[in-house]
Amino acid sequence: MPGDRSDPYGEAARAAIAELIRLRPVTDPLADRFVSAGHRLYLVGGSVRDALLGRPTADLDFTTDARPEQTLELVGNLGPTWTTGIAFGTVGVQVRDLRCEITTFRSDSYDSASRKPEVSFGDSIEGDLARRDFTINAMAVALPVDAAQPIVDPFDGFGDLAARVLRTPIEPARSFDDDPLRMLRAARFASQLGVKVAPEALQAITEMAERLAIVSAERIRDELTKLILGAHPREGLAIMVDTGLAEHVLPEVGRLRETVDEHRRHKDVYAHTLTVLEQAIALEPDGPDLVLRLAALLHDIGKPKTKSVEPGGKVSFHHHEVVGAAMTRSRLSALRYPKDVVDDVARLVELHLRFHGYSGGAWTDSAVRRYVRDGGPLLDRLHRLTRSDCTTRNAKKAQALASAYDSLEARIAALREQEDLDNIRPDLDGNEIMAVLGVAPGPLVGKAYQYLKDLRIEHGPMAHDDAVAALRSWAAEHGVTA
Repeated sequence: MPGDRSDPYGEAARAAIAELIRLRPVTDPLADRFVSAGHRLYLVGGSVRDALLGRPTADLDFTTDARPEQTLELVGNLGPTWTTGIAFGTVGVQVRDLRCEITTFRSDSYDSASRKPEVSFGDSIEGDLARRDFTINAMAVALPVDAAQPIVDPFDGFGDLAARVLRTPIEPARSFDDDPLRMLRAARFASQLGVKVAPEALQAITEMAERLAIVSAERIRDELTKLILGAHPREGLAIMVDTGLAEHVLPEVGRLRETVDEHRRHKDVYAHTLTVLEQAIALEPDGPDLVLRLAALLHDIGKPKTKSVEPGGKVSFHHHEVVGAAMTRSRLSALRYPKDVVDDVARLVELHLRFHGYSGGAWTDSAVRRYVRDGGPLLDRLHRLTRSDCTTRNAKKAQALASAYDSLEARIAALREQEDLDNIRPDLDGNEIMAVLGVAPGPLVGKAYQYLKDLRIEHGPMAHDDAVAALRSWAAEHGVTA
């Protein structure tokens, strides 16, 4: 990581060049072709930024003075190519195990009503870098890599990276007007890179947040996902809420600031939510988990709609988990998240209070079975979300809640040793039910199956003869002659 603005091309830059030299098996074949044909080729943008930060990259971005058709001809036999972005000057090629995208120098203008660029090609690397979103992405390295050759950095992106400041190469208002999605990307980079957005950029975002309305839901979803999965999502979310961007992405989260929680121990439900998110992240076993993080972020969004003040002044939010689940489903669907993500996050929001009926082991075994059944494949995530939802400052109460959940998990483990708790089925299958009742396939078999399943949850495994007797008793009560 660079650390000295007074020496912008010192030791850190040379170390970055050394890292880029590691990529020469990919960059050299490209550079040879472009330079031999009389063209310039640069590694650019996030690829340079990440090298300076010591971050690995799976994709490489390049820019060149060659026109797209020339680029396609030059890279044609290096590997598989794609031309989905050729209208915007971009040609893609797979070189070894890296995806490479090569874009002709650009000097675009934008349609203010649609954010679609009116593509025009440029002639200089400096002009191309001027149209980039932020200075830390407006750096380039000429190819082939030469450790003695400085980084092309007309806007001091290296210095901003050293200071961890996010600035735009041109006036922020002009940059964000050209492409309003850049405002959300500022929040995303705050989450991913831990950078601070420059005050003038924050001011422009605050004044122009409504411009985000012209951006498609899919593009917003992709930026939000990267923000949520970043190393510092709290910082990115705070930018969204403080500037008003959240009103156009996740308005339910911003509105949590208006709702004091029922214990009156947190400044607001919004602050509680951000703490829950951070605590959930700390419990992730295998890296960022989008479903868990979204559930932590949205678990209390039903509170503003369900807030009521009871006699004595106590604030309550009855059934906010049910209301919140419906709101979650609506919001994530509007953002075009995949159905499985929508279903899983909404289900976790709906279930996040279920544990609070468990006090000192008061649940019966049947209640534990229902908890496992309802959690289904989300049970481990439900464990993490429920534990994260404890943000009380009362250490004794926090310990009691943790101990109670330890007890519940221990009981689940003990029941798993005794029975197939994760795959509860009746003690008689459909064929056996039909044989006992002497009926053909139909709705009656399904009702009998559900009865036996409920019986299994309530009382645990039954002997075959006992299950048959129970089924016959049920059938007699329902007028079925067995």
